[in-house]
Amino acid sequence: MDLKKIKEFVKLVEDSGIHELEITSGDNTIRIKKQSAQVVETVTVAPAAQVAVAPVEAAAAAVDPARAGWREVNSPIVGTYYSAPSPDSPVFVNVGDKVSSGQVLCIVEAMKVMNEIEAEFSGTIKEICIDDAQPIEAEALMFLIDPS
Repeated sequence: MDLKKIKEFVKLVEDSGIHELEITSGDNTIRIKKQSAQVVETVTVAPAAQVAVAPVEAAAAAVDPARAGWREVNSPIVGTYYSAPSPDSPVFVNVGDKVSSGQVLCIVEAMKVMNEIEAEFSGTIKEICIDDAQPIEAEALMFLIDPS
C-alpha cells in the first residue's frame, strides 16, 4: 500500500465520525485509530511484525525507500479488471515483466466494452494490485512499475 493511500485513509478518519479504520491488502494491514485529538496509525508489514507510528509523516519511514521511484498505473474508468484477453489465454503481464510504452497491461470492461489499458511508460512490473475479474473503480491502483 502506498503512502498516498495511507494519507487518504488518515484524512478520512480525521474528517469523519469514525474512530477506527482497518484495511487489509495481501499481507499488509493498516489500522488507524482516533485517540483524543491525535490520529495514531498501526502498520502491519508482516503477520507478526507491528509498528505504531504517529503522526502521519512517520508512516513514510515504514515505506520501502526502493518503492519511492515506482510509478502507478491507475484505472481510467470504472469496470471489471481482466488480466488476460480471455479465460483460456495467458495473462498480459506478470510481476517482473519488462513492459514498453504502448504495451497492453490489462483490459477493463465497462458497459460490455473491452478497454485495453496500455503502459504510458517503460519499466518493470513490480506489483499487480488487483485480482483478475474483480470490479475496479476509476483511479484505483492497478500496477506499480519501476521505470528504471
